[in-house]
Amino acid sequence: MSIGATNARPFLEIKDLAVRFETDDGIVQAVSGSTFSLEAGQTLGIVGESGSGKSVTSLAILGLHRTRSNAKVSGEIWLEDQELVTATDEDVRKLRGGKMAMIFQDPLSAMHPYFTVGSQIVEAYRVHHPGVNKKVARERAIDMLARVGIPQPERRFNDYGHQFSGGMRQRAMIAMALVNDPKLLIADEPTTALDVTVQAQILDLIRDLQEEFHSAVIMITHDLGVVAELADDVLVMYGGKVIEKGAALEVFQNPQHPYTWGLLGSMPRLDREVRERLNPVKGSPPSLINLPDGCAFHPRCPYAGRNGNRSFTEVPELRGDAHKVACHLPSEDRNKIFQEEVLPNL
Repeated sequence: MSIGATNARPFLEIKDLAVRFETDDGIVQAVSGSTFSLEAGQTLGIVGESGSGKSVTSLAILGLHRTRSNAKVSGEIWLEDQELVTATDEDVRKLRGGKMAMIFQDPLSAMHPYFTVGSQIVEAYRVHHPGVNKKVARERAIDMLARVGIPQPERRFNDYGHQFSGGMRQRAMIAMALVNDPKLLIADEPTTALDVTVQAQILDLIRDLQEEFHSAVIMITHDLGVVAELADDVLVMYGGKVIEKGAALEVFQNPQHPYTWGLLGSMPRLDREVRERLNPVKGSPPSLINLPDGCAFHPRCPYAGRNGNRSFTEVPELRGDAHKVACHLPSEDRNKIFQEEVLPNL
């Protein structure tokens, strides 16, 4: 495992991350050249359509692609003073569930159907605290179930996953993820398939627990409302690449990429007059086996012809200072288009 001086290093730092899968149909370029960082106590929202590379990025951080023989991960992933891409399987396994943990999208499939919820939390705790006896671990698990808002935790400790409602299963998954006080928590679509009231409760719970544990949180979602609620910074992904990143408030108030404009335009708004129809992003996400030449978004971009046709042949670089964007349109043109053509229709 690589260890170095890290006084100036962010808590989590990703450098030029690439994840590829070899398949019978060709090489899937799931993530290409992602670079970003996250400080302790902060929340990063990663947004994009299905297949944009959000979940693949999170699984790479946790080292979960190591079990797939067709996966190739390159670049650097620094968690404090530890580099994870070149680390051994055993070193990453010791960190997973302890120093870093994940709330999965579907808690029912993430839980083992043959073991009680409580026993699974106990196991997750004892793996990283081998000297703790079962009684102490049971008390810790019951305490965590109570802290995430599950009523009668002593009784529910002995229930199975299928006996919980969707919202309660998600709370149990959060308890399991936080039982070892991880410094990094990754939440992959934590509110999917939950009704809006339960969604709000889960988001409030994650925020409260983050303040208590001072964890760094990565929130992966396609729901920009979730990002607006929780995130300090936002990463927009498309076709396996980061195409825009910056402070959440800045990205929402002054989005710079046409794809981000499309995402915002497809959201229902409560602060404007209700339109009869939303404005979805036209077209479909690209194939990660056969990405378009140039900018991957150009087949769906209404402004691709306004930059001397560079979008069709040249891959744009992520440029900027605090607010970065990968787009061939000059910043003056983007600002004018946003103010005159996009903003009035959001």
